[in-house]
Amino acid sequence: MTTSKRLNLSVQYACNTATLPLRPQIRAWVRAALDVDGKRGGQITVRFVDKDEGQSLNKDFRHKNYATNVLSFPYESEPIVCGDLVICAPVVEREATEQGKELEAHYAHLVVHGVLHLQGYDHETGKIAALEMESHECIILSALGYDNPYSGEQ
Repeated sequence: MTTSKRLNLSVQYACNTATLPLRPQIRAWVRAALDVDGKRGGQITVRFVDKDEGQSLNKDFRHKNYATNVLSFPYESEPIVCGDLVICAPVVEREATEQGKELEAHYAHLVVHGVLHLQGYDHETGKIAALEMESHECIILSALGYDNPYSGEQ
């Protein structure tokens, strides 16, 4: 069976923020994360939202009544990765400022993080799974020219 390596990417800007990453950046980040286990294709939507939509989705799907940085909605991972990422721009901007990170690098990290979730990686299933996912994130981000996003954490 031949697996398509084509990426069908939809980017939706559902909030009014001037500092959002551009589609070519997002495509590069998604493509790099899809290549983590070998080249594969995908059908992925990345949607940037405001705090209200982010909070509503987090409440509806995770039963947590606050806006979070990224939500992943996987539909399938084989033979291609299909799913949606929802990124809450105000949360990402606040986190980047609080953590002293460049905004672009933080967006890159969260897109990579979300795409790994779409492929079945889950840092919430235990320490080994978390370390594996973080390791992949660091390798991918380094290849893209970004610093280790976990370097300031204990």
